[in-house]
Amino acid sequence: MKIYTNDNNTATLKLLIAANLAGKKIELKKATFEDVSAGPKALPLLEVDDQLSFFSSNAAAQYLFPVLDLSQNGQCQQMQEWEATRLQPTTAAVLMSKSVASDLKQALNSLLLMVDGLLKTHKYIIGDKLSAADISIWSTLYPLCHNKDYQKQYLAECPNIMRWADELGSAKAIQEAVQQWGGSVEGPFAPTSALGIPQFTNMVSPVGTPESQEISITAEEIEAAKENWINGVKNLQEPLKKQDVILPVKGRRNVLITSALPYVNNVPHLGNIIGCVLSADIFARYCRLCDYNTLFICGTDEYGTATETKALEEGVTPREICDKYHTIHEAVYRWFDIGFDYFGRTSTPEQTEIAQKMFLKLMDNGFISKQSVDQQFCERCQRFLADRFVEGTCPHAGCGYEDARGDQCDACGRLVNAADLVRARCKLCAAPPALRASEQMFLELGQLEPALRAWAAGAAGGWSGPARAVSRGWLREPLRARAVTRDLRWGVPVPLPACRDKVFYVWFDAPIGYLSITQCATGQYEKWWKKDKDYDVKLYQFMAKDNVPFHVVMFPATVIGVNEGHLLVDHVFATEYLNYEDGKFSKSRGVGVFGTDAQETGIPSDVWRFYLTSIRPETSDSSFSWAELGTRNNSELLNNLGNFCHRSLSFCANTFKGVVPDAELTAADYELFALVNREVAGFVQHMEKGRLREALRCVLSVSRLGNQHMQSSQPWVLLRGDEQDKARGAAAVCVCCQLAALLAALLAPFVPRAAARLRDQLRLTPDQLRINPENPSLIQYLPPGHVIGKPEPLFAKLEPEMLEKLKAKYAGTQSERAKKQNGAAKGAAPAGAAELEAAVAAQADKVRQIKSSTKDKAVVQPEVDKLLALKKQLAAAQAQESRGAQGAPTGVNDVANLEKAIAEQGEKVRKLKASTKDKSVWQPEVNILLALKKQLADAQAQPEAGQSPTSVASVASVASLEKAIAEQGEKVRQLKASTKDKSVWQPEVNVLLDLKKQLAALQVKQ
Repeated sequence: MKIYTNDNNTATLKLLIAANLAGKKIELKKATFEDVSAGPKALPLLEVDDQLSFFSSNAAAQYLFPVLDLSQNGQCQQMQEWEATRLQPTTAAVLMSKSVASDLKQALNSLLLMVDGLLKTHKYIIGDKLSAADISIWSTLYPLCHNKDYQKQYLAECPNIMRWADELGSAKAIQEAVQQWGGSVEGPFAPTSALGIPQFTNMVSPVGTPESQEISITAEEIEAAKENWINGVKNLQEPLKKQDVILPVKGRRNVLITSALPYVNNVPHLGNIIGCVLSADIFARYCRLCDYNTLFICGTDEYGTATETKALEEGVTPREICDKYHTIHEAVYRWFDIGFDYFGRTSTPEQTEIAQKMFLKLMDNGFISKQSVDQQFCERCQRFLADRFVEGTCPHAGCGYEDARGDQCDACGRLVNAADLVRARCKLCAAPPALRASEQMFLELGQLEPALRAWAAGAAGGWSGPARAVSRGWLREPLRARAVTRDLRWGVPVPLPACRDKVFYVWFDAPIGYLSITQCATGQYEKWWKKDKDYDVKLYQFMAKDNVPFHVVMFPATVIGVNEGHLLVDHVFATEYLNYEDGKFSKSRGVGVFGTDAQETGIPSDVWRFYLTSIRPETSDSSFSWAELGTRNNSELLNNLGNFCHRSLSFCANTFKGVVPDAELTAADYELFALVNREVAGFVQHMEKGRLREALRCVLSVSRLGNQHMQSSQPWVLLRGDEQDKARGAAAVCVCCQLAALLAALLAPFVPRAAARLRDQLRLTPDQLRINPENPSLIQYLPPGHVIGKPEPLFAKLEPEMLEKLKAKYAGTQSERAKKQNGAAKGAAPAGAAELEAAVAAQADKVRQIKSSTKDKAVVQPEVDKLLALKKQLAAAQAQESRGAQGAPTGVNDVANLEKAIAEQGEKVRKLKASTKDKSVWQPEVNILLALKKQLADAQAQPEAGQSPTSVASVASVASLEKAIAEQGEKVRQLKASTKDKSVWQPEVNVLLDLKKQLAALQVKQ
């Protein structure tokens, strides 16, 4: 037998391993696709004899060693088919691509996690015996397992694959096959087909595992699905009682969640948002879904040189700059629906008290020393420079990046000492800084290192791959003492007489902000941050990888040194970096989409949350793409999730008048439930490990299963059939509605507004839509006879043209965009009435959508203000056009139109006030009415055509004002008689007073 193959084709390994295990002799011959005379142009080709050849590597391996398939139900063949159609093409595309797209990386990571999951419970792929599936998958993954770069990038979170690969690789038959193959894991790798690298239409299809339905459902899974369907609701634990002040609860799982404190001197960009606050929020919402007692805190990091510098740039005090940007951060996070239990700040008395106390305790315990250090000082700016405000060429060999900072190089990722930068310069003025000696206090990390290493060795199992990698890098070398003080004015004062002009270094006091913010939130921070025998608290911290050293080295060392029983982090869920299109997000350079930009796009916050989660850089860097944003929204949110939920509820509403039918479930239904339960279990498993992107894939898979069930059962056909068909159709609608209810629960962490709307359409409460993390499964959320509400679409299509415009709008840096916008504004003609009418209509629609999704005035009011401003511009434009058309001052026609508009607006205000007492609803309309009345007064004060100003003022204006005052006075009297609520009648009083002022002014002129 002969094997024809090209160089470095990993599929050839399958044949060689199978032949060696079977003890068959094989002759290996080099070939090209042109050498294949018959059949598909594919390699390797197994030629048995003149009459028999195999073009499929898996079929050839099965032929060479057929006894390997010992599985039942054809699982081995199913896994080989999955390997050939999913795993091998994806892996080959990664290995042969010069630049690996984020979609492709995510697809491969998902497949690898699935394989790792199989090997977690079994020695081999389909059980405890070697099969052909092991040979096929091992051969395909061989380069990933043996190339260190690939291993680090793709297998960091797959320890079971590495264990399995090493075990198989140690077998003599496999070692001989690898030697005979003679390939290199460094590449380049040969294609298996003359067609080249496989092309994929959607690499991130939420199809997860080797097609769940291809692996048979066990009787145990079906029985469990039935049990959970019948008893799942009553097996849920009692809902957690709401606390005014959230404190740990005995007998419940207590979860403390922190998001890395964003620095206060700039607006957060999308990379910052997904790296910390959004990820933490998704996890916090998941914890509440599981009834964990959850406290989620965050706040702005406000001390340090960066704040002082920003204040100097803007000509204000550091406190004013902190107040300004704290408000901006808070507004951005509120728009993104980040549900903090408390969002605080570090510039508080609580921060000063706790930081000083911990420092003095470290000093008492002998871990603080005094050292003289040379610091960078800018003579021109007359200030010491923070490390990040010293720039220059990276000193590390092989890098040479010219814009490295004094704390870290963004190009090579390594840490830098400011004094080591080549051709150092001040970031603010570009002058070369000079070294100046200063006495500073140091934390002796070397003394704390043994205890820190012992703790990290045990705790790192609960950290994400990027967090572990950064931790290993830091602990590869001995730790050195690190300065905890510096010569600044804005910060926590050092409580020592000799250090009156010094404050704590921000790396030291910022993590203490978690404690002080908890104190501000609860008044009892030690309940959460110190161990107690009566309850257990687990600490989860979310951040991007650049923040990891401070959370796994610096702050834990501080806590160990203080030695007062403070909590040490259990789970660090760090991400890699999110890039922007072809470059990097950068706050300092203003590159990318920022939180305030996202609000202005008109794209709902749920869409941003969904897309950012779907590309969350969990194991490797990923990239934001405007085109991909549209694709994900239109294909996954709209066509998959939204379409399924809307169709399901619409069938129920239209056919059964909203009453969920009572269904007689069949064995096929329970098989579907078992498949769904696999995805729900995967959702919980991934969430618990901080793999939020993978958890989202499981949610999409539930929707996919629902769509498949609807398409296969075709209730629209069954419901028109005989009684038996109608019963089956009713059962299909019932099952789909129950799946929609499950999706309302699972979606809540990711797209809370859409989930809330779906929940309202189902007429369910949050307490009714919980999951049991101990036994995650589909339960009967909708009891028989439950009546749902009116179904409405959850998502809308994003048009490619709009996304292209947004991509162009947010290209370049923020300063470049501002210059472009200012230039366009100077050359642009004022908007006409027609354009403004269209803008008013669009903004009004946006306001209505926001008001229907939230009652949070802080979210609604900015959009209302924009609407009012547009309406004001429209009124001015209409008046201008009217004057231009008539060629005369505003006259009788304008007065008549305004009087008509006032009458209509007045009626609108009265109806609104009668329907609700919520001032935030009707006050904007009142403001419009007042503006119209002011315009009327101005119009009446203008002379009509052919009349002198004096005659108009003395006759028309005085008379009309007296009449208006009489009417307004009567209106005020009636309002005061009907209510004591000053907020209702005070606006009308103001109108009356304004009218009286106008009348008095006219009478004085006469």
